[in-house]
Amino acid sequence: MTAGPTLEVEGLSKSFALRRGWTDAVARRKRPAHAAVDDVSFQLAPGEILGLAGGSGSGKTTLARMIIRLVEPDAGRITFDGVDVRSLSGRALRETRRRMQMVFQDPYSSLNPRMSVGAAILEAGRVHHQSGSEHPEQFVARFLDFVRLPAATARRRPEELSGGQRQRVAIARALAVGPDVVIADEAVSALDVSIQTQLLNLFLDLRDELGLSIIFVAHQLSVIAEVADRVAIMHLGRVVEVGPTAEVFRAPRDEYTRSLLAAHPHPAPLRASSKLREETS
Repeated sequence: MTAGPTLEVEGLSKSFALRRGWTDAVARRKRPAHAAVDDVSFQLAPGEILGLAGGSGSGKTTLARMIIRLVEPDAGRITFDGVDVRSLSGRALRETRRRMQMVFQDPYSSLNPRMSVGAAILEAGRVHHQSGSEHPEQFVARFLDFVRLPAATARRRPEELSGGQRQRVAIARALAVGPDVVIADEAVSALDVSIQTQLLNLFLDLRDELGLSIIFVAHQLSVIAEVADRVAIMHLGRVVEVGPTAEVFRAPRDEYTRSLLAAHPHPAPLRASSKLREETS
């Protein structure tokens, strides 16, 4: 894996139709729409971690899913490695999705409970014809090592693991397909603070070791402060402020950013090392 290509998002928008009330139906008025994402633009540089922050309902997750077309945009442009992602279909779209992998908030729901950890990681590699997947034990052990889990974890099933360990497995499975970009959608928000810290260190290590570009979606500003090079603040579907994380958090220009910072505690420094072979809890 090498440093990921630049991703550019220009004017991306998405609205969802709302239910009509009975008065709207009687009057035959059009169904009202909610603008979940409204004219959003940003760039992701090779090897960069971009934080996407904002409150619940700000449009972060919809935006993240539009980037890999799990949700189809209404308007706008997504350019990945010089290619218009919205123009792709079939094999070309599948290849782009391989190169841009998502890690979701709940790893348990994204892992097959009937498959062992090793089988899940190996399946991902083989489906995408990844080099080394013809040697199952070595292939699986390699990606477990990337996420600081012992090779013996391959024999276990998701229900036998802690929440943090399951998230590491989900990350390993995403890495097994050879991505250039990882989109982490609230990937640590459901974990205890000490485990969050270990996972944040892991993402930083993976960026440095594999040259990944990462979009890190989180509502916790303390998380964004620790992991992101730049931050984009979303409010009501729009990006209201974007810039280097330290600068935005030290001297926010937008009133909404100031209100977010006032409502969150000052972020604590990273403490735990992601080099730990297994989590302590």
